[in-house]
Amino acid sequence: MSRKILLALAALFIAAFAGLMLTKTLPYYTFEKGVHFLTTKSDETNDNAVFRLGFYVHITTSLLVLVAGLLQFLPFLAQRGPRLHRQVGKAYIIGILALAAPSGLILARFANGGLAAQVGFTLQCFVWWLCTWRAYQAARERQWSLHVDWMLRSYAVTLAALALRGESYIMYYVFQTKPMETYLTVTWMSWVGNLIVVELLIGVGLGRYFLREFMPDLRNKLVA
Repeated sequence: MSRKILLALAALFIAAFAGLMLTKTLPYYTFEKGVHFLTTKSDETNDNAVFRLGFYVHITTSLLVLVAGLLQFLPFLAQRGPRLHRQVGKAYIIGILALAAPSGLILARFANGGLAAQVGFTLQCFVWWLCTWRAYQAARERQWSLHVDWMLRSYAVTLAALALRGESYIMYYVFQTKPMETYLTVTWMSWVGNLIVVELLIGVGLGRYFLREFMPDLRNKLVA
């Protein structure tokens, strides 16, 4: 199977997951406490204005950057014009740096599972922010190879939401792990595992592949 077909299948899978996440996210906009994830929180946490703000900012912006990031890795879309690629990229970067990662830090403070979960989610947000910032810096400096590699790392952390749910399902239903054991494991594995996989892919040339696909039209036009 060719690399392009594999990437197309991956894109379809991520798009389907984004649609699923949308259906899971919409019920929260009733702003009721007894909805899905919020039922795992105490009344004190649910009544905390900082938590509520962080939660709604995070679920909204995380879904948007998931889609925006996917669009950045579709060469045929990027080849429609560097301006489109640049504008979607700005939305992705601003979404993470200003909203999704900072709001994730708020949620990490209120994470179930004690210190191990809180540290795991906190580090995830810091790594997410730093990878995205480094991708932005590389683009500003027109270091396109570095830009692509850091964007791949950033999106790997973005996809931790997908990995967390998939890994939780496998651990709980296939390996029959206990709920808290499952939760604490995927808290770390979902983003660390993604980063390990993406480093292996970068090592075998995934970044160079995207760079070739985007060039020559985007080589000197990604950043105004």
